[in-house]
Amino acid sequence: MVSRIENRNQVVDTALRLLNEVGLDGLTLRRIAKELNVQAPALYWHFKNKQELLDEMATEMFRRMIAPMLGEGREGAAPGPGWQDTLRGACRGMRRQLLGYRDGGKVFSGTRMTDESYARPLDNLLTRLTAAGFSPSLAARAWWTAYSYTIGVVIEEQSVYPEPGEPEARRPEDRDPAYDLESRARKIGERYPLAAGAGVEMFGDMERNFEAGLQLIIAGVEATAAGG
Repeated sequence: MVSRIENRNQVVDTALRLLNEVGLDGLTLRRIAKELNVQAPALYWHFKNKQELLDEMATEMFRRMIAPMLGEGREGAAPGPGWQDTLRGACRGMRRQLLGYRDGGKVFSGTRMTDESYARPLDNLLTRLTAAGFSPSLAARAWWTAYSYTIGVVIEEQSVYPEPGEPEARRPEDRDPAYDLESRARKIGERYPLAAGAGVEMFGDMERNFEAGLQLIIAGVEATAAGG
């Protein structure tokens, strides 16, 4: 009783579902094959190795996040929000979508898109920035900086809260015990008070910290643009 894999999408959908159950380290081609009720070699007709599968998974994740992340469906740059809100909305949407997958930040980071689905929404975002007066190079750097910041925050955030889901649904007991800030403060607070305080800022209220860091980036972009 060996099932037949209809197409690559069937493998990717199964892999994304399993990702939430076992995490990136536990996601193996053998595990996916077992879930699909096929022998592992059957997967190699579709993906040469795990990295090729991860690339396709990241691409599918991006396809699913395009609309809320970049306001897909609007043509050109106007009418629409100011560039600051455009950048905030893109980063907020990407963070929320990636937090919906266990290890979503790690899966997405460093992977290659397997099609051109990224091009239209990226062009849409850059069009908004250039319409606001940015040069094409500054628009690209602004997005790259905000994008890289968001991915990095998600990776750190998913170390603190490993379970996938919406940030609003988190409970105190969902935090990884390794990020017990009170215990950390007791260990280093007396000798290194600034380091102890920094831990609270970095790993305390993750929502607030993300927004604060994003605002720093936007302020930096504003200053850079104003300086010519």
